[in-house]
Amino acid sequence: MIRSLMLAYSFYYPLTMSLFWIVGGIAYFLRWERKTAKHTDPPKLTRWPKATLVVPCHNEGSQVRETLEYAANQDYPDFEIIAIDDGSADDTGRILDELTGVYPQLRVLHFPRNQGKAMGLRMAALAANSDFLICIDGDALLDRYATRWLMWHLVTGPRVGAVTGNPRIRNRSTLLGRLQVGEFSSIIGLIKRAQRIYGRIFTVSGVIAGFRISALHHVGYWNTDMVTEDIDVSWRLQMDFWDIRYEPNALCWILMPETLRGLWKQRLRWAQGGVEVAGRYMGLMWKWHRRRMWLVLIEFSLSVLWSYVMLAVLLLSLCGLVIALPPALHMPGPMPGWYGVILSALCIVQFVVSLVIDRRYEEQIGRQFFWIIWYPLVFWMIGMMTTVVALPKVLAKGARTRAVWESPDRGIQ
Repeated sequence: MIRSLMLAYSFYYPLTMSLFWIVGGIAYFLRWERKTAKHTDPPKLTRWPKATLVVPCHNEGSQVRETLEYAANQDYPDFEIIAIDDGSADDTGRILDELTGVYPQLRVLHFPRNQGKAMGLRMAALAANSDFLICIDGDALLDRYATRWLMWHLVTGPRVGAVTGNPRIRNRSTLLGRLQVGEFSSIIGLIKRAQRIYGRIFTVSGVIAGFRISALHHVGYWNTDMVTEDIDVSWRLQMDFWDIRYEPNALCWILMPETLRGLWKQRLRWAQGGVEVAGRYMGLMWKWHRRRMWLVLIEFSLSVLWSYVMLAVLLLSLCGLVIALPPALHMPGPMPGWYGVILSALCIVQFVVSLVIDRRYEEQIGRQFFWIIWYPLVFWMIGMMTTVVALPKVLAKGARTRAVWESPDRGIQ
């Protein structure tokens, strides 16, 4: 009985979620995406209120010039830029001060020591001379029309508290870089489309998102003690009945880890952030007026359970090779027989669907198909292991402490 339940769950959970994402992604495309013009032709409004572009930086000296060049080149009639030098140990602060003479709309906030991204975003929100924030990372290259696409949602939707954009991978010279192109297209992008259809989004993309300052003020801005401030603020905004939308036309080009060590650290932080947020707000979710968040919480909880079940299946499979296990615990393999064939076939269908949709934003993305079919082998294992490690890490964390910057892996330069 135990054996059958474990094998069934290890198979049916990814099968169900993949179908869930495919159907939701297609529905989103048919309902909204196919009706829009190219991303270079954003919708028109009678008014375009001022926007504040926020760029928090910590040791971004090698990237920040290019980031601000793209930010200052936005096709938007009225905007300012606030850059935060958050206790950088390199020349980030000096470069930012120099750039104030190049871009008159740029202001710089300097922190004498590392305060963390959440604190930087808080200070920028308080210093902003507008009602809307467009937040990007210090290595992100914002598409020329991204601000218009994000602001269109914030201006036309009075209950829209945030809009998440569409990050695209810049560094594709290695296998891990190419795999992540597929991940952001076939997994992250498709998930956000499906979640938008089904009601609630797990998180905005911390690398590109637009916010209504009044909504942030209502929920207390970003918490400074959460490892992933983007997941935390997304849940609190939606628990306070603000809507979060996904805008795939708001493109942003980012650098991602291209080493296993860097990838592990990044994904462990993401997993830890999800566990922290779910643990902190789970008790507040089970009220009828917050029922639209139930699906997000249930899906996350099932994914954590799946990680532990998969780990148990793998360990029992390996043990069965060297010792005799009771029949109830003997595993023929983690994905025996036709299980693996069905999952592999559905995975390819999911990739094809996402690539067809994403051709609107990258015409040549189909060239990545050969690489992204290897996605499950690498990222399912990393996702499983980071979740397994994150849960006890969060439980052992104890008292709340401020989350500060750690310079991420920006890929092979």
